[in-house]
Amino acid sequence: MQLVEFLAPHFAFVSDPTAWIALLTLVVLEVVLGIDNLIFISILTNKLPEAQRARARRLGISAALIMRLILLATISIIVQLTAPVFTAFGHGFSWRDLILIAGGLFLVWKATKEIHHTVDPQDHQDSMVGGALQMSLAGAIFQILLLDLVFSIDSIITAVGMTDEIAIMYIAVIVAVSAMMLAATPLANFIARNPTIVMLALGFLLMIGMTLIADGMGYHVPKGYIYAAMGFSALVEGLNMLARQRRKQRSGSGH
Repeated sequence: MQLVEFLAPHFAFVSDPTAWIALLTLVVLEVVLGIDNLIFISILTNKLPEAQRARARRLGISAALIMRLILLATISIIVQLTAPVFTAFGHGFSWRDLILIAGGLFLVWKATKEIHHTVDPQDHQDSMVGGALQMSLAGAIFQILLLDLVFSIDSIITAVGMTDEIAIMYIAVIVAVSAMMLAATPLANFIARNPTIVMLALGFLLMIGMTLIADGMGYHVPKGYIYAAMGFSALVEGLNMLARQRRKQRSGSGH
């Protein structure tokens, strides 16, 4: 009974139609923001031995969910991360800016290393998760969490700008991460089956990394432009895959 009385104020929004609209909007936004993270997880876990891939994705995303819920519990601290701590080049840098810049640099380095490995697969020693020295399960999960921390802080600050209801934020995060859990394996398998998609996905990561750096430096790039570019590139690659499949069918029927 006491638990019900404690939770009741947090779920008062259920009778408010505008709160349901905010919840739906926030769920969609969190799912869209999770695409970036999902691409990175798919590429990273595909470098593990096949028997460990699904487990790495489950553990990484589950740990990411726990981390996001903990961050929501400290939301008063997260909001303060937007306050400038020093000024340089005419821009007041906050802790959020520094985290975005660090995350962007990390993504650019990772994507560049993997592109190098894809173009020159013989150079194993210099690869991101090289063929000779294969990444460990713990190493993959650590890197998933490291990057998810960056995306989590950004998405939570976005959520705060949309609603004041903590319960709505919790529900949106749980739904979005659950969707990531369901989509992770099919996306990773699709990328593994189509080598050209790997390069396209790495190009996306490179663009996302540069966008994070620009955002941290005070130059905000609207997310709509980024996802429109990604969608157009994916459409073109889809048409290329369809054309290749039809050429194979014609050559097969010719024999």
